[in-house]
Amino acid sequence: MIGLLQRVRQAQVEVGNDCIARIGPGLLVLVGVQHDDNETTAKRLLERLLGYRVFADADGKMNLNIEQSGGELLLVPQFTLAADTRSGMRPGFSTAADPETGRRLFTCLVERARRGSSRVTSGQFAADMQVSLVNDGPVTFWLEVNPRQ
Repeated sequence: MIGLLQRVRQAQVEVGNDCIARIGPGLLVLVGVQHDDNETTAKRLLERLLGYRVFADADGKMNLNIEQSGGELLLVPQFTLAADTRSGMRPGFSTAADPETGRRLFTCLVERARRGSSRVTSGQFAADMQVSLVNDGPVTFWLEVNPRQ
């Protein structure tokens, strides 16, 4: 499972003309589900997302996680993160989870996150979303959890 984590000042997701999710300072995480992923992988990715120290402490060093900083979390499903781009000029998606598995595991991730915090929102699986953000820093990290780890 892949999480492209971006520290943001604000972010929002629109579907059509409706804003379905919005956060202030916090993390926007684009989530890609791969075909070998499972509930354990989703749980481990969430642990990493919530524990990853990307917010500044009183000395200006990245020592605080999202909870310690009081930030919000926006999880957005993004199928294309699981693309195989090793060769050619067109991405392949043989490494991506099938839609049913992707939806189930993304939903699992969101539900687990919401159990721990009321400051969690999400995009909509399989929707044509417009995501806007103000990246803070910019600070962006690629987190990947392999089911075999």
